[in-house]
Amino acid sequence: MSTIGDQILDRPLPKIGEKSLFTKELETALLENKVDFLVHSLKDMPTSLPDGLAIGAILRREDPRDAVILHKKHRGQTLETLPPKSIIGTSSLRRTAQLKRKFPHLIIKDIRGNLQTRREKLRKGDYDGIILAFSGMMRMGWEDAISQVLDENVMLYAVGQGALAVECRINDCAFFAPLNHKQSVFPTIAERSLLNTLGGGCSAPVAVSSKFSEGTLLLIAAVWSLDGSVTLQETLSQKITNEELKDEPDEKRKENDLYCGMTVHGLEPLQVRLSHKLGVTLAQKLISEGALKIIEDAKTACMKS
Repeated sequence: MSTIGDQILDRPLPKIGEKSLFTKELETALLENKVDFLVHSLKDMPTSLPDGLAIGAILRREDPRDAVILHKKHRGQTLETLPPKSIIGTSSLRRTAQLKRKFPHLIIKDIRGNLQTRREKLRKGDYDGIILAFSGMMRMGWEDAISQVLDENVMLYAVGQGALAVECRINDCAFFAPLNHKQSVFPTIAERSLLNTLGGGCSAPVAVSSKFSEGTLLLIAAVWSLDGSVTLQETLSQKITNEELKDEPDEKRKENDLYCGMTVHGLEPLQVRLSHKLGVTLAQKLISEGALKIIEDAKTACMKS
């Protein structure tokens, strides 16, 4: 099945002006009972889903970082060592802003199409390098083509990147609950709650890094102007343990709540709620520092470019 995002390839994603670019047609088929469930890259899913649908499970998250494939003439180099005015392809405002801030000697150019199409454009010499999700490259078996993996201190990644999500009709959620991977669910709910509170879609210049370890959830988030000259970045952590939940009343332990489209079947609902709260709180902190104007100005600049 083909989506709007698959069909319109002559414009950057933010210029298409549609929400649910990679999910709308699929969700229509699900609502019409033409398919039983959908599997998405979580980063492509809006934080609000159509009535009657929900994320039934988030599978084990792969490495969420971004990675670089360089043209063969640049073998052995990195973004730092590329010649001035080398052309790097990406379809993401998030990546564009960070690349312009960290690597001002490079030219950042939009690139569209599926992974094979983008790699062919690179092979033909239209670009000196392209930036893709590391997890997507690994699923394609392209690990030998990777020139550089970008750590979080170089490039924060997209909300939900690296995770696959099962979308289903809301009455079917319990069936998919055993597929949930707790160490992936808590960070991605925090990330999606942050993005939802900021009001940004999956193409907004918002990026994150998160980690759930030993009962503590750590979330880093940032927003950028399109040219990377203005940025806000904040960090927040939260204990997600039973000790934190002992004083919560039983009536709050519900399994029918939705958190940015995600159900909590098979999980401790209050742990999910704490993850959600962390994302909301961090977003509110960024908003208090002017994040909404930065995001809006970035989108406006993109539309005018």
